[in-house]
Amino acid sequence: MQLFLITKFRNRSRSISFGPLTLCVCFLSGIIFVGLIFQAGSDHNMSKTHGSFKNLYDQTAPMWSKEIEIQQQTLNELKENAESSLDALAIKLSNLQARIMRLDALGSRLSNIMDFDEIVFDISENPGIGGRGPSDLLGSMGVKDFVIAIEKLENRIQDRAEKLAAMESMLIDRTIQNQIPSGVPTENGWVSSSYGKRLDPITGKLEFHHGVDFAGRSGSAINSVASGLVTWSGFRYGYGNMVEVNHGNGYQTRYAHHEKNLVVVGQKVEKGQVIALMGETGRTTGPHVHFEVLKNGIPVNPLKYTSSK
Repeated sequence: MQLFLITKFRNRSRSISFGPLTLCVCFLSGIIFVGLIFQAGSDHNMSKTHGSFKNLYDQTAPMWSKEIEIQQQTLNELKENAESSLDALAIKLSNLQARIMRLDALGSRLSNIMDFDEIVFDISENPGIGGRGPSDLLGSMGVKDFVIAIEKLENRIQDRAEKLAAMESMLIDRTIQNQIPSGVPTENGWVSSSYGKRLDPITGKLEFHHGVDFAGRSGSAINSVASGLVTWSGFRYGYGNMVEVNHGNGYQTRYAHHEKNLVVVGQKVEKGQVIALMGETGRTTGPHVHFEVLKNGIPVNPLKYTSSK
């Protein structure tokens, strides 16, 4: 191959000859040069693209990380709330079961005392239930089923309570001549706190005292101030060991903080009968008996009933 170069200088021309080898070398050099330029451009573009993605990641990663953290916190709170709700339902169910057991025990005692022939309450016996074995594997109780079970149990308790109230009313009418409380619950004591507003001996804050406290020695006899039927004998929060007596005609009396109760629920007691021994159980600063009188379920001033014996 021959290449001619024509210049204006002195109107001369020159020629350059290329052999096959030279042409191959030039061709390959050109290809390599173009390839290097393409590679450089590609590397430059990739560098810019990588930088753009890195900037985008740096901007969005903290946002997504924060969002994931918020979602995880929300899930944890939902889980804790669900567990707390189930725990609360379980406690409620347990309390309801305990209440119905106490109602059953009271119903059995009252039925035995009254010896009802004309009315059958079916309280002391559980109904017969059964059936063939389950064909499928049973699963755990769900929340919906749990709530339904509690509602059914509440209905049962309401039904039992109404029946027991009727039994108690008939029992009082048949055995007690509607006594009115009179006298003091202990012969060897003195009034240490009256009915009405006072400074709480535990907290020191102003509160309303619904009874009268008679202080004395531990083990002193506590007497019923009227004939009646024992409707509570056991421990009650704040009261400690407590006895409650229904005297009919809307009257009830309560005697609390005992060292020991000497009567049971359903037992008939006479006026002046020893029903407990003085103590300091429950919320108290020393041995005494907390004495309450209730008229139609509302506490009244016991001092109005302690003047006469």
